[in-house]
Amino acid sequence: MNFKTAIVREPGPEIIHGITSANLGRPNFEKALEQHGQYVKALEELGLEVHLLKADPRYPDGTFVEDTALCTSRCAVITNPGAPARKGEQDEIQVVLGNWFEMIEEIVPPGTLDAGDVMMAGSHFFIGLSGRTNPDGADQLIQILEKYGFRGSTVSLEGLLHLKSGISYLENDTILAGHELLGHPAFSSFHKIPVDLEESYAANSLWVNGTVLIPAGFDRTMEKIEKAGYNTISLHVSEFRKLDGGLSCLSLRF
Repeated sequence: MNFKTAIVREPGPEIIHGITSANLGRPNFEKALEQHGQYVKALEELGLEVHLLKADPRYPDGTFVEDTALCTSRCAVITNPGAPARKGEQDEIQVVLGNWFEMIEEIVPPGTLDAGDVMMAGSHFFIGLSGRTNPDGADQLIQILEKYGFRGSTVSLEGLLHLKSGISYLENDTILAGHELLGHPAFSSFHKIPVDLEESYAANSLWVNGTVLIPAGFDRTMEKIEKAGYNTISLHVSEFRKLDGGLSCLSLRF
């Protein structure tokens, strides 16, 4: 499906206090702001109308807006983020999405769900069970999806923050996958582009309207993607990597 709209949230100075396990140091706010601007520019060049939300000082991780909602062609689903520090981020997103979606569903406690754990492949949604998404949240999402004619299934994760930290759907029945998920039986029917262990961060790349956005500095992965027939755009996201974030995390696309 082609995307027409994206919602992003500008990083604020509080980003230096975001949640991280990366051990790469604190992000530089000014550099993060510059990188975010280049990300927005790339989305616009690919034909999306980008709606920029201001930073919310209450939420250092708020720029990772993808986790707060799942946008499908038939409904939006407001999540219940798994990290306590991110509870409440979804409230403004629900109001904003009301401008585009008539049908808005919600994940409710005790279910937790980060949409970074949800990968859409056609009409099927793969849901990672992680430290942020629990079985109750996944089950709620599957029930909601089935209500709208979609399907969903779960994938247990080890060693990944989110499902899409290790795999990306590039349309055309093709996935880009790191070593953690490359051989997983859930993805056996897809054509696979393997990501080398040394470039595992690049497994979180982002297909947008026929072009794949890829983090800068991962040349082997970019070459494999291009060899598979895709156009690519390389973007610097070093400051978001310091908070375990990637390209898909920075927008809601529909």
